[in-house]
Amino acid sequence: MNDITDIDKIKPDDDAVVISEYAEEAYLSYAISVVKGRALPSVEDGQKPVQRRILYAMKEMNLVAGAKPVKSARVVGNVLGMYHPHGDSSAYEAAVRLAQDFTLRYPLVDGQGNFGSRDGDGAAAMRYTEMRLSPIADLLLSEIDRGTVDFQNNYDGAFREPMLLPARLPMMLLNGASGIAVGMATEMVPHNMREVANAVLHVMSNPKTTTTELMEHIPGPDWPGGSQLITKTSDIHEMYETGRGSLRLRALWVVEPMARGQWRVIINELPHSVSVETIQNEILAISNPKAKKDKKTIDQDQLLLKQSALAMIDTVKSEGKKDVRLIIEPKTSRVNADEIMAFLLLHTSLEVSCSVNMVMIGTDGRPTQKNMLTALQEWIEFRLNVVRRRCQFDSDKINKRIHILEGRMIAFINIDEVIKVIRNSDEPKEDLIKAFDLSDIQAEDILEVRLRQLARLEGIKIEKELEKLRQEAEGLDGILGSNTKLKNLTAREIKQDAEKYGDDRRTLIEPVERTQASQKSFVVDEPVTILLSKNGWIRARQGHNVEREAIIWKAGDSELAVIETRTIRPIIILDSNGRCYAFDASSVPRGKGDGLPVSSIIELQNGASIAAAMSGNEEDKYLFTSSNSYGFIAPLKGLIARPKAGKAFMKVEAGVKVLEPIRLDDREFLAATSSESKLLVFSLNEINEYPNGGRGVKIMDIPKGKLLTSVALCDGEAATVVVKGKNKVIKGEAFAKCLGKRARKGAAFVAVRAKAKRQSRLF
Repeated sequence: MNDITDIDKIKPDDDAVVISEYAEEAYLSYAISVVKGRALPSVEDGQKPVQRRILYAMKEMNLVAGAKPVKSARVVGNVLGMYHPHGDSSAYEAAVRLAQDFTLRYPLVDGQGNFGSRDGDGAAAMRYTEMRLSPIADLLLSEIDRGTVDFQNNYDGAFREPMLLPARLPMMLLNGASGIAVGMATEMVPHNMREVANAVLHVMSNPKTTTTELMEHIPGPDWPGGSQLITKTSDIHEMYETGRGSLRLRALWVVEPMARGQWRVIINELPHSVSVETIQNEILAISNPKAKKDKKTIDQDQLLLKQSALAMIDTVKSEGKKDVRLIIEPKTSRVNADEIMAFLLLHTSLEVSCSVNMVMIGTDGRPTQKNMLTALQEWIEFRLNVVRRRCQFDSDKINKRIHILEGRMIAFINIDEVIKVIRNSDEPKEDLIKAFDLSDIQAEDILEVRLRQLARLEGIKIEKELEKLRQEAEGLDGILGSNTKLKNLTAREIKQDAEKYGDDRRTLIEPVERTQASQKSFVVDEPVTILLSKNGWIRARQGHNVEREAIIWKAGDSELAVIETRTIRPIIILDSNGRCYAFDASSVPRGKGDGLPVSSIIELQNGASIAAAMSGNEEDKYLFTSSNSYGFIAPLKGLIARPKAGKAFMKVEAGVKVLEPIRLDDREFLAATSSESKLLVFSLNEINEYPNGGRGVKIMDIPKGKLLTSVALCDGEAATVVVKGKNKVIKGEAFAKCLGKRARKGAAFVAVRAKAKRQSRLF
């Protein structure tokens, strides 16, 4: 074989394709197939193709409500053989979902046998279960044989299947939907039928309605399992306005009193898609945790959760078979029920988030994220068209019957002549048409009708039927000729269907805005002393007034901070770079050991070291200063940062030292000293408050190369400053000389007990 060195000499093949173009077209075809043919529901009937095919196949098998159910395998076989060219598992799983009353708000299939449970149990194999349509499925299928929707060929052209189902109510809002396509997904929540019907009627009569007006009829979703929706009304409004959002669901429970002052908690409603088994496993994982990956023992957080769970909860058991009945028994009757539930809400799926993404295939055939109003408007447009087509179909059918009956009436009136023509004619059909001015259909009917049907009594029946049909035809023509009458008929049918199939709301919408459970809600409020060493080891001692002389530190280590606080308060760490970190005092281990490295709780950034530690109420205010003579006031809550990496708080330049923060009290003056032995006293009101941190304002005017060495609160008569490591009181004339305004140079101060009048030095 000769080597080809010039690629231009290669002759292109007529069948050759560019791989990139072929891959692009093939992937696009696949994506469209998944989006429109599998994953996303249509706004018109709320069904995916496989669900639509299952319902239609069951209708064709006459498996309507009240009929004898048949094996699910038979239904699946019909669906696969006639309409759905995919695996049997996809069809059966879709049919199972249509039958689960804990999955769909309004199940469309009536399943006989094991169709799974909300505890995560799967359905039995399709050879064991049976199914038929539920009564509510009539909302989708009752009008399908009346020319309401278009049909298309199935995958091999042997049968016809509906492109849509003529839904009498917006099923995509009633049952919701969930699906993942290529590049998009849908997550639609269910709603109450009566509320949705009222909203539809409102939009039909008020086309320019708003989302706020819609929410007067639909205050929120309505899940089949009940539970409690605790999302703010404003967030629900935004979700309906944009078609996207997140909702917060919470379980419902009651506290059941028992004998001798005992009690227990009965959880009877769980959030959607949460099972009793899930809750039990989560509580077990908390009370008996396993070490995390690559760890030999459980960490401090797991230990604290375990201790809290074992201190409050004694037994967790389920007594419900079909209904939810989860029982939580406390360790003792002295435990507060609210504390137990706050703990469980925070650490289990008793409170969960539910995402909403209203993506559906619109009336234009395109997948789009729609808001509530747009979805309703498009469905109303579809429904009006369905009713119009149904009326036109009924009108055509009636007019055809009228046309035949008019021919029979002509034959009845001229019975003798008709018989004579038929008896003496070689081609009676054509002769009848010529003799009595009949149409081809009328003549054919007269030739096929029995003679006794044209007797005297039959003639009376024909007249009555004609009169009735003409009235119906006139009514249908009036509807077809008037949009107002068409809307009135549609609205009346919607109202009737909602009254027939609707039910009460199951999901409670909490009228009072509530927040997510906080971990503080289950921490016992008690005094505690936090011990922090210079090498970064932290521990806690119960109570206050710990003897510092009795504290034992590790060899080569010493005290950095001893903080008296309470277990419900935060511990704030400030590092040498001005970054702040926060964690709960209750998370610090207790005991007489060395504690644990603070690095296991927080992650100091960029090689920083601990500059200070503090604790208190979140509203307590502190003065923050740095050696370059800048400072500001901020409340403690401004330093609370839950991530381990903390957050930037003080703007500290290289080489600048963070000074010890000072908690403010009722004293109104600030004393600041510099490394050039000067003191400045000024009103604390001159320092600005920066709630979220920053650089601050200038404290004292100091020359280049000099530093701010200390700050202290004082009153208007004396100040205590540090001189050579000892506290020294400055008052009288020396103090008055140092009084001034912020950002001044201050004055050299004189030692109070000096024998000679000479200027003292700080260092």
